[in-house]
Amino acid sequence: MKIHHIAIICSDYEVSKKFYTEVLELNIIREVYREARQSYKLDLAIGEHYVIELFSFPNPPERPSRPESCGLRHLAFSVDNVGEKRNELIEKGLKCEEIRIDEFTDKKFFFTTDPDNLPLEFYEN
Repeated sequence: MKIHHIAIICSDYEVSKKFYTEVLELNIIREVYREARQSYKLDLAIGEHYVIELFSFPNPPERPSRPESCGLRHLAFSVDNVGEKRNELIEKGLKCEEIRIDEFTDKKFFFTTDPDNLPLEFYEN
């Protein structure tokens, strides 16, 4: 029917919480500390649409990224204007790749990363 949400485990909860809520401007639906797991669970939305569960766990292993490993490759966000979004993220201190054109759709896109080096793509509508 549709994707319900994407779960992300971060290495530094406060840093990632700030990144997803202040830099990417996702909305907090609910934040819970689970004592038994020594873990936070932060539910985030784009507008009113629940999209990401951000988890913290004690000492999670690093994510293998380079060279690219088998598994989830990246998380992509749809935006109205790739150039404006890229400039906005650069002003907020992110390193962003150059804008490219999808050879199949002729749409613009670029990549950056979250605080744990998870690749994030911004793709123009």
